Amino acid sequence: MVNSPDVSAPSPPLVVGVSSCLLGHPVRYDGSHKRHAYIHDHLSKYFEFRPFCPEVLAGFGTPRPTIRLAPATHGLRVVEVARPTVDLTAALRQASREILSHCEDLSGYLLKKDSPSCGMERVRVYPATGVPQKNGTGIFAAELMRQFPALPVEEEGRLSDPVLRENFIERVYVYHRWQQLIRRPLTAENLIDFHTRHKFLLLAHDERCYRALGRALADLTKQDLKDFAQTYIAQLMTGLKQRATRKTHTNVLMHISGYLKNSLDRDAKKELAEILDNYRRGLVPLVVPLTLLKHHFRAAPHPYIQAQYYIDPYPETLMLRNQV
Repeated sequence: MVNSPDVSAPSPPLVVGVSSCLLGHPVRYDGSHKRHAYIHDHLSKYFEFRPFCPEVLAGFGTPRPTIRLAPATHGLRVVEVARPTVDLTAALRQASREILSHCEDLSGYLLKKDSPSCGMERVRVYPATGVPQKNGTGIFAAELMRQFPALPVEEEGRLSDPVLRENFIERVYVYHRWQQLIRRPLTAENLIDFHTRHKFLLLAHDERCYRALGRALADLTKQDLKDFAQTYIAQLMTGLKQRATRKTHTNVLMHISGYLKNSLDRDAKKELAEILDNYRRGLVPLVVPLTLLKHHFRAAPHPYIQAQYYIDPYPETLMLRNQV
């Protein structure tokens, strides 16, 4: 029998990188900060934050001249706003490499939106003439995502979206569990066990990825395990990045409820079906059908369902499923 997943106290600590200004550090160009209450006050109870500011590490100083992204022959460059001929790209790239050398153990990263160093997407790029285009990525953010493609990365502005917030935090916990797995001697058995525990979670995000990884894992004997593990986690994290919807969650909830078909009487089955339909129609949040399912599985435990991280992918006190 597989033990139930425990998400209450990850060990070792769950470490997440963060743009320093989001924790209230006065490192902005004007000596101010962008303290984010949800990150600083709430997520700090669950994550051990490791703050970085690429611009300070690059020696730009605080306060400092404002900078922005500009087109370059290959990619983008960073220049001063007041003096566009002052190119700071090399210094910022060097600082980025220094930061990235301390990121191997991170389970996620939270970036400052719109920043020419840390913006994840839609950062303004200013051509020599004409209208700026919101199609850039900050210099540090681009290097971070290139060097650690499986790492969950998000920017603080998108945390106001309940679906994106839940998606990011869920991925952080999955990636943290993966890091714990590969610190032990990797075997086909524990890789398959890891996947099995995450199957319903993946199904809620990307059914094609769910099926593709299932097929790949069915024939591990013909593959180099270490090479496959890198391919596996890249595909898994890409699949989990897809937004789960009420339709995909309902599909998973129906699968899970099928394990109760011999345990519930007619009235209980009717009540469960009504709750699932209410969720599908947007009348109640995800926590409602999950709470009812947990109630039934406490009365009629099933080892396969007990092992599924979909039921509790992160600490319940985060209350993320109260809003999706």
